[in-house]
Amino acid sequence: MTHAPFTEPDDDMMGEINMVPFIDIMLVLLIVFIITVPVMQHAVNVQLPRAVAEQEVVEPQTLRLSVDAGGVYTLGGETVSDEQLAERLKAEAARQPQPALHISGDRDVRYERVVQAMSAAQQAGLSRIGFVTDPREPQQ
Repeated sequence: MTHAPFTEPDDDMMGEINMVPFIDIMLVLLIVFIITVPVMQHAVNVQLPRAVAEQEVVEPQTLRLSVDAGGVYTLGGETVSDEQLAERLKAEAARQPQPALHISGDRDVRYERVVQAMSAAQQAGLSRIGFVTDPREPQQ
């Protein structure tokens, strides 16, 4: 009698699934649920008092600095010199909350004047500096 390779004639095919590992897993899960369910449902009902508490929101002011085509600084609607600009920016930096500085430079102003204003703001201690631009498409 010839047999197929790699098979032994004494091996019997097992036709049943071994249920012991499944039963072990189910028992472990059952124990876990038995332990955790009472902990999850154990709560004390407490009637908490009601109170209205609104936090005061203090928004910093916006400080506007304009540089016209001639390089003249205008801070808060008032024309200032380079020395006055540094002094005013130091005073504004000391305020709490510190205001945000918005710089708007004319299209034809020398870049150097805008950089000087940024440098003065940084030396004064202002940390929030932004630029105001025109949202329209540039003309060509």
